[in-house]
Amino acid sequence: MNDYSNFKLWLADKNYGMKTISNIVSRFKRANNILEWVNDNVYLFNLEQMDEFNILSTTVRSQIKKAVKLYAEFINTQDELLKNEGKDNMKVLSLFANIGVAEAYLKQVGFDVVVANELIERRAILYSKIYPETHMICGDITDVNVYNTIIKESKDRQVDIIMATPPCQGMSTVGKKLEDDVRNRLVCQVIEAVKDIQPKYVLIENVPMFFNTEIIVNKRKIKIPDLLKNELGRDYSICQEVIDTKNYSVPQTRERALVLMTRNDQKRKWTIPLKDTKIVTMRDAIGNLPMLDPYITDVDEEELLKIVPHYYEREEQARKISKWHTPPQHIKRQVVVMQHTASGNTAFDNEHYYPIKADGSAVKGFKNTYKRQNWDTPAYTVTMDNRKISSQNNVHPGRKEYVDSEENDIYSDARALTLYELMKIMSIPDDWPIPDDTSEAFLRRIIGEGIPPLFVKKVFENLK
Repeated sequence: MNDYSNFKLWLADKNYGMKTISNIVSRFKRANNILEWVNDNVYLFNLEQMDEFNILSTTVRSQIKKAVKLYAEFINTQDELLKNEGKDNMKVLSLFANIGVAEAYLKQVGFDVVVANELIERRAILYSKIYPETHMICGDITDVNVYNTIIKESKDRQVDIIMATPPCQGMSTVGKKLEDDVRNRLVCQVIEAVKDIQPKYVLIENVPMFFNTEIIVNKRKIKIPDLLKNELGRDYSICQEVIDTKNYSVPQTRERALVLMTRNDQKRKWTIPLKDTKIVTMRDAIGNLPMLDPYITDVDEEELLKIVPHYYEREEQARKISKWHTPPQHIKRQVVVMQHTASGNTAFDNEHYYPIKADGSAVKGFKNTYKRQNWDTPAYTVTMDNRKISSQNNVHPGRKEYVDSEENDIYSDARALTLYELMKIMSIPDDWPIPDDTSEAFLRRIIGEGIPPLFVKKVFENLK
């Protein structure tokens, strides 16, 4: 079976545009329809002998030959990667890999993610740009052909560890929690992969509700932990626990369900690492960064500089720190209420500067919205909707900056956290090679879905 999905990823990594990629793949498919492709030196020669090929225009024939050569280069590159993989490092299969936030430190501590799977092509393409040495298999794991490719590649590369982070929206407290949500049953594919690959170790990560969620298997309801025990308990010892990443040097409160499995023939059991003695706070993570004002979208420049007079000099300073440390954009009425809100407080507790709608009426909402973070605690859990002042716990802690003419205390950083600040809170390394042209909105959402990679690093270090 020809590997079109990963051919596309490989072409994208070569900086071909999406339209060009589509044309190349289409030309290769046409060649394959004329003569079934095989990876040998005489394929092109044999193709050129076919009448169906020779009736095509010179331009089309040239495009087809180029596409065939590119596909051959792609296949040979994959084979070369397989030959050159480190022999000493343990090898990992990452399922539901997204863009690879969890994997950010694994290479550094001696683990090679050699195969990964992601459903959404846009995410898979970015993953391949960040981790070009990993064989990304883009596609639906419930599709038999995709699943079989994952298993074959994992066996060929002698995978030692399966790391699975299936989608959590079906069981998340902020999701709809539908009865028998199909996403909850993706753990069944993980179980089958464990049976087929028989890795030494398995990591499954999800939201805390994972341990209390029931799914329907063989027409009967069963809790996921019971299913894992029934299906894998004979061959694996299973360790499970709800952890909070703040206990592992991550400056963020983020509760996760963690399952660690060890194949029974392994001397070293995979266990959850001991908690760190020090809690890392927001001040530790981002307290050294200078003040940064938001860009106010619904005022002219003159009014902007009345509200935030140092906007331009602070923006310039921020850009020198990181390409991802850019001012969030907000509307005036939200910025003003947050300027009058102290660290750790919500604007809903303000007596005069209370959140209002465009028509001047009061906003109704929960007190974890229009809310500043605290300096001296870890950050609240980063969510996917992290760009808005009006969403939960998104606003920078701020500092008292001055007292205005009406004797009101004015606080700095009346804005959501920047993408760079979110990366620091998620423990993503500064040198993580994200392409410069990646959409900030896309990255913000992905980060809100991820597990902090520093915690993952500590878990994997327990195997060393």
